[in-house]
Amino acid sequence: MTEGMVDGRASRTALVDGSGRPLPAFEGMSAVADAVLYEGYLLYPYRRSSPKNRARWQFGVLFPRAWVEADGPVSPGVSGSADSWYQQTECLVRVRRPGAVLRLRVRYLQMQHKQVEDADGRPVESLTCDDGTVQLTFEEAVPREADLTVALAEGEHTFAVGAPAGTDAQALPGRAGRVVRRREEVRASTTLVAERLGGEVLRLRVRTANEGRTAEPRAARDRALRHALIATHTLLGADGAEFVSLIDPGPDLEEAARSCRNDFTFPVLGGPPPACSPADGAVSPLLLSSPIILPDHPQVAPESPGDLHDAGEIDEILTLRTMLLTDEEKREARATDARAAEILDRVDTMPPEVFGRLHGAIRSLSPVSDRPGAGRPVADRPGTGRSAAEHPGTGRASAPPSAEPAAGTRPAIGTRTAAHPNGESTDGESTDGEGRPGARPAWWQEGGDEGFSPATDTILVDGVRVGGGSAVRLCPRGRGADAQDMFLAGRTATVAAVFHDVDGSTRLAVTVDDDPAAELHGW
Repeated sequence: MTEGMVDGRASRTALVDGSGRPLPAFEGMSAVADAVLYEGYLLYPYRRSSPKNRARWQFGVLFPRAWVEADGPVSPGVSGSADSWYQQTECLVRVRRPGAVLRLRVRYLQMQHKQVEDADGRPVESLTCDDGTVQLTFEEAVPREADLTVALAEGEHTFAVGAPAGTDAQALPGRAGRVVRRREEVRASTTLVAERLGGEVLRLRVRTANEGRTAEPRAARDRALRHALIATHTLLGADGAEFVSLIDPGPDLEEAARSCRNDFTFPVLGGPPPACSPADGAVSPLLLSSPIILPDHPQVAPESPGDLHDAGEIDEILTLRTMLLTDEEKREARATDARAAEILDRVDTMPPEVFGRLHGAIRSLSPVSDRPGAGRPVADRPGTGRSAAEHPGTGRASAPPSAEPAAGTRPAIGTRTAAHPNGESTDGESTDGEGRPGARPAWWQEGGDEGFSPATDTILVDGVRVGGGSAVRLCPRGRGADAQDMFLAGRTATVAAVFHDVDGSTRLAVTVDDDPAAELHGW
């Protein structure tokens, strides 16, 4: 049970199995887990007055149920950006030896209201001390975590993961006033259920629920956040067992993986990626269930010197922009939050060689002709917009046998590389707008980009000519597909353009037909 806090963490539960064996270490996932924990905590330009920092806490927020369901029940879904009162992870684990042990850790942020008071004890929004430093009233957050360790076997375990209320006061220099930090109670619990599916395979269900109450179910969101778990996510580690990827489960566990229900979070394998994917599916002794959709084995780039709380942005751009803040803007940012001050200190003192590494890195290098999939058509991930960025993984595509799609039908394309239905890959043939194949000059040669017309070029996908305006169906392959692609399986889309990259590959940019904002994505 959680009875107190030590160093910002919930007190630990006891070792249940009593084996004394070393437990799986979560340190290998700490950088990614911390990035999830603080994603969107404070955005550039890191000032309290910035409109972006007036609507915070967007991922993995678990409110008291009475507040979040004041207008009706929540709608379950995998998106962690939707407000909820619970979060559920289901995953598969394969036991490799008797006496296997499971370790579970729940992490989140507890809101902490920072109130500045003047020398007379009156609450103020801003206060300048005698030494010139500025203090601002703001909403901070304290990291919390709770652990459970159990023998990996069928059964159910429930433990408290909440955090108590508390107040801390800090006197300001020169008796200018004080800063009072207040935290309200967060009541929550996590239930772990292990169910044997057959043989050595278990399905785990981890459900974390906010059990607190609010005095006012119709209170403003900022007020309800004081009783919420923020950026909630779960770490799982196994000793004597291994977690099975829900993205690449292998043929034997494909149906079991498909039956797993994940609400407001999605589990991916943790730790470093293997050198090659095993034939019977991807596995790892570590797993991260995050409200932000990630691929298996997510990693923070080693070139990144620290968190900027915006992992969807480019470190180099954010660093440059932060460097260019005015002295007054930096002064306000430092007064806003201690984490903002850390970012400014890191940016202002960054050595040139560290900044230079932010420009980019080549992870692997090989001739284009030797690279698997070179020259094959790739349809990009559709979603809220169109993108021509390449992602790892391949797709499976099929199409009618005729050269053109039959009336009323849609050729099916993979959300990555086009391939025959039997999995045998096929090279795509790019043509000009009149269907004439043409030799491509090297991209660095003069005229290398001439003759391309994304709006009118077409490409051959399994014998069907596809180009701008073509109707297609998205069919990600079963193994190795990105989690984002899996959510789009079977969806219909419209091809917007054919893009050619400097490495010789070709991509289709598409927009999902039932995207409510599709009309806003016109190029």
